[in-house]
Amino acid sequence: MASLAIAAAASSCFPNRDLPPGKYCFTGKAAKIRLSKRAGLNATKGPSSVCQPLPPDRPLWFPGSSPPQWLDGSLPGDFGFDPLGLGSDPELLKWSAQAELIHGRWAMLAVAGILIPEWLESLGFIDNFSWYDAGSREYFADPTTLFVSQLALMGWAEGRRWADMINPGCVDIEPTLPNKKKPEPDVGYPGGLWFDPFMWGRGSPEPVMVLRTKEIKNGRLAMLAFVGFCFQAVYTRQGPIENLMAHVADPGHCNIFSAFTSQ
Repeated sequence: MASLAIAAAASSCFPNRDLPPGKYCFTGKAAKIRLSKRAGLNATKGPSSVCQPLPPDRPLWFPGSSPPQWLDGSLPGDFGFDPLGLGSDPELLKWSAQAELIHGRWAMLAVAGILIPEWLESLGFIDNFSWYDAGSREYFADPTTLFVSQLALMGWAEGRRWADMINPGCVDIEPTLPNKKKPEPDVGYPGGLWFDPFMWGRGSPEPVMVLRTKEIKNGRLAMLAFVGFCFQAVYTRQGPIENLMAHVADPGHCNIFSAFTSQ
């Protein structure tokens, strides 16, 4: 509730909120939802002039297949995979591209937050680390306080991100410097001094597309890895590095099949 309230408040000052509503289809024509009755997404479908679209002969998810017409190579990580036609609605395609981007980034942070502490524990720097039991440990505040604080902070951050999708550049915090041109709004890639101090994401369009494609591919891999970590925790009550070491030591008995056999 807090996140929705903050998001609503963040969008109250948009000058272009009164746009025609659109329907967004998730499974063909069977199920449709309205993302908003008073706001439309202004996020561009592709990277425009910031990065170079992929060529028509780009690698596809299935060799010899033909990509849908709405997957034209302008999005990073576009391999023509959309068997259910979820991206046929232009507005939903914009939303889905941003959703995949942010979920991939969160997944990469989650995977790093699982692997690094477990590795540090193996080196003796921390004791009794268990990522799947992190919620049961005692911290500087009680669980309710931590939950409400995180809900408010996440709601604020997600509300600003959603606001930037509707009105690109409205939440820009890039400082104004003399003799320096302010970068054009690029939804999902804020750049600037705070998020791109080395200007890797604002160079030549071709390498920018390469970098963004790598980010999407690593984000997709991280999302799958996190799901795998969850299954490992449920079936083995061990972390991923501990599972890997056990498999290397005895691959014939410690593998994916042993998790489903009776002990």
